[in-house]
Amino acid sequence: MLVLNGPNLNLLGTREPHLYGAETLEQIVEQVRQHATSLQMEIEHLQSNHEGALIDAVHQAQGRVHGMILNAGALTHTSYALRDAIAAVGIPTIEVHLTNIYARETFRHHSVIAPVCIGQISGFGGYGYLLALQALHHLLAKQTSSDSSQGSAR
Repeated sequence: MLVLNGPNLNLLGTREPHLYGAETLEQIVEQVRQHATSLQMEIEHLQSNHEGALIDAVHQAQGRVHGMILNAGALTHTSYALRDAIAAVGIPTIEVHLTNIYARETFRHHSVIAPVCIGQISGFGGYGYLLALQALHHLLAKQTSSDSSQGSAR
């Protein structure tokens, strides 16, 4: 799995803790890593404040990872380039937000990325990443089960 975090998420723990909580990005990623291990999965993580670096990471993930968890931060609402990269590689992606973007400022209510993701989780803080990992694990297990049952029927 690839976990991608966009602009300003490196400031978690100190950035507007009344909105985003006191948990740091490093703490969240460590929890995801531990949960992934318990599910016999591995994760890679990248945080960047640069749109192009996130797009490059999505491109480089093609053929290497089975799923992505993406918190694009403010790029959620503006980055058609990131949206197009996700669509192009065809990797199941879950969009995650620490806060409920629909309960915030109006400009945050629309995600240009959501239409190319298999789902979106928002409003659960760092726990949303664990929910996304669990969902991807479930999806991949279903696909593996379906693939093996189709293979045995041939």
